[in-house]
Amino acid sequence: MQNEHQIFGIRAIIEAINAGKEIDKVFIQKEAQGELMQELMKTMKKGNINFSYVPVEKLNKLSKFNNHQGAVASIAPIKFVELEGLIEKISESEKTPLILILDQISDARNFGAIIRTAECTGVDAIIIGKQGAAPVNGDTVKTSAGAVFNIPICKVDHIKDAIFYLQGSGYKTVAATEKTENRIYDINFNQPIAIIMGSEDKGVNPSVLKIIDEKAKLPMYGTISSLNVSVACGAFLYEAVRQRL
Repeated sequence: MQNEHQIFGIRAIIEAINAGKEIDKVFIQKEAQGELMQELMKTMKKGNINFSYVPVEKLNKLSKFNNHQGAVASIAPIKFVELEGLIEKISESEKTPLILILDQISDARNFGAIIRTAECTGVDAIIIGKQGAAPVNGDTVKTSAGAVFNIPICKVDHIKDAIFYLQGSGYKTVAATEKTENRIYDINFNQPIAIIMGSEDKGVNPSVLKIIDEKAKLPMYGTISSLNVSVACGAFLYEAVRQRL
């Protein structure tokens, strides 16, 4: 069974994957078993589809109690773009490139808010990983105020490989992290830049921090030591805008 943004049922999801549907994420009931479920797992692995195990209560909520058979797939309302073609297209523009990389940001509303700010600040593209990233669903579309349809989004197998590719293409990579003495105002944003924002709970992955060119933090003067990731992302993007005025 299917609606505009979701597919319910194991067989239906298998057929959708095999038909080339843009599946964003599949939610699987914990401890679900059976031959058909094994076939779904093999199909997802072959298609490199992002999935996660969830309680049956979440599946019931997602499917509004349709017969989900232990599996619900989220259909992306957008078509993701390929990294190589994206960078080539951006390089043809006369403006200084600005790319945003989101490292395992899993909350759809935060994702949507970031997309909205990115579109407002002239970000050329957003790069996300296939594993651990928030789905592009109805919440994302709503929170982004439709901006998700106006900015290219690239989904990659590995964030680190995307960073290496950008560095090889002449981009300076800057990670937002508290693990540095450098402030955001110390960074030169008047060059091709890729800003990396980390997950809500853990920040940028330590393995990613080892390969980026620069680290930067926001000054904090209150008793709370961190900002919501969408707010922090907005601060970084608007500093880039300020420097480029």
